[in-house]
Amino acid sequence: MTHRTPPSGFLVALVAALFVALPASAQEFFPLTNPADPGIQDEEEIGELIFRGALEIEPDEQEIGGISGLEWHEGKFHAVSDDGRWLTIVPDDINRRLVDVAAMEIGPLLDTDGDEMKDKARADAEAIARLPSGEWLIAFEREQRIWRYSDYRAAPIATEDRAAILLEQASGNNGIEALAGFEDGFLACGEWVGSDRPNCVRVTGSSASLFHLPAPEGIAEAGGVPTDAACKADGTCYVLFRSYRPEEGNRAAIVEVADGVPPKTLAVLRPPMKLDNFEGLALREQSGKTYLYLVSDDNFRNCAEDDAPGCQRTLLMKFEVKSDAPPPPPAAATVADDYETTLVVIETELGDITVALETERAPITAANFLRYAAEDRFDGTVFYRSMKLDRDPQPNGLIQGGTQQDPDRILPGIEHEPTSETGLSHTNGALSMAMGDPGTANGDFSIMLQDQTGLDARPDSDNPMWRNGYAVFGYVVDGMDVVAQIHARPGDPDKGEGVMQGQMLADPVTIIDVRPAEQAD
Repeated sequence: MTHRTPPSGFLVALVAALFVALPASAQEFFPLTNPADPGIQDEEEIGELIFRGALEIEPDEQEIGGISGLEWHEGKFHAVSDDGRWLTIVPDDINRRLVDVAAMEIGPLLDTDGDEMKDKARADAEAIARLPSGEWLIAFEREQRIWRYSDYRAAPIATEDRAAILLEQASGNNGIEALAGFEDGFLACGEWVGSDRPNCVRVTGSSASLFHLPAPEGIAEAGGVPTDAACKADGTCYVLFRSYRPEEGNRAAIVEVADGVPPKTLAVLRPPMKLDNFEGLALREQSGKTYLYLVSDDNFRNCAEDDAPGCQRTLLMKFEVKSDAPPPPPAAATVADDYETTLVVIETELGDITVALETERAPITAANFLRYAAEDRFDGTVFYRSMKLDRDPQPNGLIQGGTQQDPDRILPGIEHEPTSETGLSHTNGALSMAMGDPGTANGDFSIMLQDQTGLDARPDSDNPMWRNGYAVFGYVVDGMDVVAQIHARPGDPDKGEGVMQGQMLADPVTIIDVRPAEQAD
């Protein structure tokens, strides 16, 4: 058994505990989802984006469909649908990859009188945005208007008129589709393109500046139009374009828009990718990275009855925006100099990692590692696992390597030395033994990136696994940059079981030699 992270079911239970005071008309539920194969490989790069997973949300008993706007705030998505409802969606990610939806909540949007909107023409919500003030904006397409809410579960408090200039020439079913807030204003775009009239407006304070945002090459020829937007606090915005042609299906594109610079196309998604009618875009900034999520508008919910080509689905897709500035690797640990340690070099194909083994405070575990090194049992093994945690500081998690229960390499299990007795802890750079039950640790070990003190022993715990914890026996004193390189390698989505699925490296890193530091060149 290896180091473990809380299972997905734990997250579901935790999320469920958050929904304790729902409005009377709100419904909390756990939706049916299926992994989606959009014809894109895991971690495949498409333009300036990296694919991070996709799934299909079934209509379920709530008849989910028509999700037309998406916003990320405080750990979940906030969305609206074109049948006059609001939704919240809690995603479940493992190793930065979207794997499931943990919980959803749904309820009706209300009009100015506090009544549910039954008429489709009045209830057709197409975009949602949260302003820095904490207020929400929701755009309705057919009876073209933007309402301002202090809480979108309640009645609107006012009409937002600053974008009205954009709607002066709008008609029919072509209203505001894209809406996104930033530090001192918001961006709105209509569902049209063409040089005859602007299709976007940037509102700052009391001023509104119209501009034309053309569809980028690759979707323009298919009739691409703006359909949602998401902005950073500094006013850098991302606009989603979509198109549909019966003979080929759907396309999508994402364009970066910043004040004073030309628009930049990040990516164009097109057949043979298996796409759908994308109308929602959300931006999530996490651990120094920017993620964009796309959601499709399942107007007809017809894939549930007939999965013929062209049926619509509610797809949720995740992409990471590529960055040229990766986070710096964690610093090496500082080892107390009043305890005896032995320096050992782990030579890998990516470089050396120097560790100080705690031969005084964890003598049994350190001696076990030194024996494996002296008998060359580590030579030719690999670092095979990378657990990536989505929390600051980054990079965060652990890497794992060693003998992988190879009968020609492993020695008998050793006595467990819990951290509650050694005084050591799973802090940044710590080496820790992988094991099942106490007494089974042999030739597999992990290295921490940032503090993972949840792996320490908890003598008062009712759970035997956490009562024993894992055994720390040393710390990296040089080479955390190499540890970070190993950690950054992509996982194989088809390898591993349970919560470890996707954590097994697609390209493991070879351990060439493990030797005392004085023998190093």
